[in-house]
Amino acid sequence: MNIEELIKSNQPICPRKELIINLWVTSSNLNVEVAESVKSFGISMQQFNVLRILRGQKGKPANLQTIQERMVHKMSNTTRLVDKLIEKKLTERFICENNRRKVEITITKKGLSLLDELDPIITEAEERCTKNLSVKEVETLNQLLNKLRE
Repeated sequence: MNIEELIKSNQPICPRKELIINLWVTSSNLNVEVAESVKSFGISMQQFNVLRILRGQKGKPANLQTIQERMVHKMSNTTRLVDKLIEKKLTERFICENNRRKVEITITKKGLSLLDELDPIITEAEERCTKNLSVKEVETLNQLLNKLRE
């Protein structure tokens, strides 16, 4: 189904506008698909993103600014997300000994275990989302999206 049919437009849409609307709709659909995968584990997509960022630190702590910079959704309230993950014992917060104003966050063993459990589920969701594209089409689309963000 093309985007005009999807949004029930009677008028043709100029290609650039169609692209933007298409990206919004597709992004929303993909977010729903992947969010459903983590929902049953009691975390949000943004919390999942924080956990993956912290796992990527390979045991080194990260501060709130580092996490915020690496977030997929930049509008997220990182402090609130980390607080919720601390409540769930998936992350820990430490005050830096050298600079008491600096807060460092690490992922716990429980957080790493949760990600180990989620990894195949997320991979499955990603494969469902991209099943209609060939490997070459995925590569091309990635190149085009990277170019769009330049």
